[in-house]
Amino acid sequence: MRTFVRENSLSLFFATLFAVSLVGQSFAGQHRFNADQLAHGEPASSWWEYVRSTDFWGSVMENWQSEFLQFTLFIAATIWLVQKGSNESKKLDATGRESDEQQRVGPHAGPESPWPARAGGVWRTAYENSLLVVMGGIFVASWLMQSLGNWRGFNQDQLAHDQATVSWGSYLVRADFWERTLENWQSEFLAVGTIAVFSIYLRQRGSPESKPVGAPHDETGSSG
Repeated sequence: MRTFVRENSLSLFFATLFAVSLVGQSFAGQHRFNADQLAHGEPASSWWEYVRSTDFWGSVMENWQSEFLQFTLFIAATIWLVQKGSNESKKLDATGRESDEQQRVGPHAGPESPWPARAGGVWRTAYENSLLVVMGGIFVASWLMQSLGNWRGFNQDQLAHDQATVSWGSYLVRADFWERTLENWQSEFLAVGTIAVFSIYLRQRGSPESKPVGAPHDETGSSG
């Protein structure tokens, strides 16, 4: 058990933080939601009612879709784009999808390589793009769920104020939806761009997200 925890400590650490913060968000969101309900003379909701509401899941999906968009774009962009001196970049002469030998596929695969790497045709094609496809799929799914949740919440507010509801398609072109969406996107793009540039000049000893402390600023694609 101790070996399992040590070998999976990074994923377990973030899984724990995720669970704690999601539960915390649900309780904080319930209190905020009920305060708004009482201020408008409407009944409060139990915690269980709130976590099944469009208010809660609209907020959750709003954050998830922006995070998965960030990683989807970063995975795709770093195939072809480089940043001199950045630890987040490949070597300047290593742009593109690289050779079969570099990627250890087909005849260059080892006995412990995943079987799709040894196979050919559609299996290898699917596997060698699986990370981008799955991350992009989660982004699309969470974006759709966010839009549907926010749309339902918007229409509930419209009904509460005796105003006309709108269709999902109409809601997608409203400023309300895109203001909330782009608010998250710009923060993700800023974070990725910042770490790409900061890793040129700044260091963190022992972290694979940093170059070795003594590495020159223009050394690209190394970890320390």
